[in-house]
Amino acid sequence: MIDERKLILSVKSGSEKAYRTLYEMWVSRLYQFVYQYLKSEETTDDVVQETFYRIWINREKLDAESSFKAYLFTIAYHLLLKELRRQLNNTSMEEFIEYNDNIRTSGDEAEKQIDFDQFCKALKQAKEKLTPRQREIFELNKEQNLSVAEIAEQLCIKEQVVRNQLSTALKIIRTELQQYSFILLLFLSHF
Repeated sequence: MIDERKLILSVKSGSEKAYRTLYEMWVSRLYQFVYQYLKSEETTDDVVQETFYRIWINREKLDAESSFKAYLFTIAYHLLLKELRRQLNNTSMEEFIEYNDNIRTSGDEAEKQIDFDQFCKALKQAKEKLTPRQREIFELNKEQNLSVAEIAEQLCIKEQVVRNQLSTALKIIRTELQQYSFILLLFLSHF
């Protein structure tokens, strides 16, 4: 049986071996906790790794007398909330406003106006049909306005892989959002 208190004291003093042991003790439970909310292996991996990275960076602040589990899961919880907020704030309000301005000036299209929240909800559901990598590339390109080259550099993959994944993602999104084709054209216009 491993004495967690001694392990934490060893990590606090800089023991990488103790840190690896602590990591192995908690990684699967933390992964399950985060995954139940994010439903993405890749994003869950990122949150879990960032949590343990912060444990190591702030190891001097570890308190062997306090609950390590509570400390670990609190860090993960805050990173999880940050990621969920980032995912919720992904659609461009400017594009929707521009779309509504165009509708007002085009007469018979006025009947096709939709609620921005409906579009956001439909887009979110459509993105759930993408693989985690397709979704990441789509969001980097369409929501964070990164170029294919910038995405390739950031993800350490070839530009052609980015183009292929983005093309596939766009086909899926277009199929899923056919009823919103008039606003989707604005949203996807810079591809």
